[in-house]
Amino acid sequence: MSSAPAPARATAVDMTHRQVLEALSGLLLGMFVAILSGTVVSNALPRIITELGGGQSAYTWVVTAALLATTATTPIWGKLADLTNKKVLVQVALLIYVVSSVLAGLAQDTGQLIACRVLQGVGAGGLTALAQVIMATIIAPRERGRYSGYLGAVMAVGTIGGPLIGGVIVDTSWLGWRWCFYVGVPFALAALVVLQKTLRLPVTKRKATIDWWGATLITAAVSLLLIWVSLAGDSFAWGSWQTAAMVAGALLLGALAIRVEQRAAEPMIPPHLFRSRTITLATVASIAVGVGMFGASVFLSQYFQISRGQSPTMSGLMTLPMILGLLISSTVTGRLITRTGRWKRYLVAGTALLTVGFALMGTLRADTSFVLLAGYMAVIGVGLGMSMQNLVLAVQNTVGTHELGAASSVVAFFRSLGGAVGVAALGAVLAHKVNDYLVEGLTALGIPTSRSGSGGALPDVHTLPAPVRAVVESAYGHAAGDIFLVAAPFGLIALIAVCFIREVPLRRHTGDPVAAEIEQESTVAAGAGAAVIKTGERS
Repeated sequence: MSSAPAPARATAVDMTHRQVLEALSGLLLGMFVAILSGTVVSNALPRIITELGGGQSAYTWVVTAALLATTATTPIWGKLADLTNKKVLVQVALLIYVVSSVLAGLAQDTGQLIACRVLQGVGAGGLTALAQVIMATIIAPRERGRYSGYLGAVMAVGTIGGPLIGGVIVDTSWLGWRWCFYVGVPFALAALVVLQKTLRLPVTKRKATIDWWGATLITAAVSLLLIWVSLAGDSFAWGSWQTAAMVAGALLLGALAIRVEQRAAEPMIPPHLFRSRTITLATVASIAVGVGMFGASVFLSQYFQISRGQSPTMSGLMTLPMILGLLISSTVTGRLITRTGRWKRYLVAGTALLTVGFALMGTLRADTSFVLLAGYMAVIGVGLGMSMQNLVLAVQNTVGTHELGAASSVVAFFRSLGGAVGVAALGAVLAHKVNDYLVEGLTALGIPTSRSGSGGALPDVHTLPAPVRAVVESAYGHAAGDIFLVAAPFGLIALIAVCFIREVPLRRHTGDPVAAEIEQESTVAAGAGAAVIKTGERS
């Protein structure tokens, strides 16, 4: 008679809750820095672009450039995490962030700022990917829901604090917008010190090479796709030869990347991962969530400042309902998942709320009641809190420790890809719609105008005559509602995808893929069947 299996440990090294929190303290601080790098400029961006003489296309690309770099480098960071010292990688990512932030603060035009944002995205990609990988290394899947809730809370604090800090900095005359980039440097340096003192990880190195060809082809395909999406409809027509050339080029580069990945010994994105239905569907859902999360919400500060005439600080305060919804739902959901081991119900509910929230935000106008607007944003925030981290959790539960980096980075990669495409595409839609509504409104006032390119400078509504100001506010408000309507179908795609994911309860141990548990269950069932046969023979 076989002995009962030993109770599974909560973590890989039998750490107490306090020890885990100490180990994760620097990591969470680093994650806060990554979130801060994106959110601190959100409310300051209209002022930054205006002072640097940029237009709507520059506004979009300051955001898209960082997301593109994050997207392109996430698989590289994930693969490096599987091959070398994860702690050193996190510290390198933080150093890249420090250097890029200082350079961004010194930028003299939008071109320089966009280049610095690319470098910031490289560092943020490392912090985002490695935070998930390290958590998966030391925490069992069943307990990971609880700590993912903490990670979601840190993300919420960074998302809350970033716009508020950025708004206050821009509204403080003796600071100026450049401090939006300098402000994160002390946090990054503090994270470096804390990581050095608290994070202890087993170093597992494997002799392998990085698939640089695959990384290059993936980056080139994504970059060409984003350039096309951001320029089509403005610099050239959607049905022009430039569109045909760029789309064909992106598809060709993508096909070459797939072929290279299939032949590479250590591919950036291992193709065999997609044989898992969970990973494939979670990838589809991550792209859709990324489109909605980044693509639609990034333009909220522009809506508040142009359509409602609010200051950058007030714009940050007005987004609190969405962030508080994310904070509460991610924390509560994480604890519930740890208690029950069940996660699919929260993914379904979260993506359903995202779809409803985006559809409701589609009614947005310049004069929409803030009470209604706050409710709509809260619905989106709750949906994001229930779905964003749990997609990573579901994927990590299907692979072994030797592929945690690659699998985690796949989800982060496609979420960032969806976000980058979303920002570029919805930014182009916003610019096109604004131009249409401005022409319509100004023509009604008897002011001659034409349908020109949509990359003109962002207006300062406070300096406009009252009739013209009303037209501009209405145009930007109506266009903001339109992009949320465009984002709503992507929420529905995410909902459909997660509905077809097969739920496997979270394991209470690390190191083995779910297949091992399935095999164990089969062995137990076979043993039970043999016992029944023996009983029948005796009778």
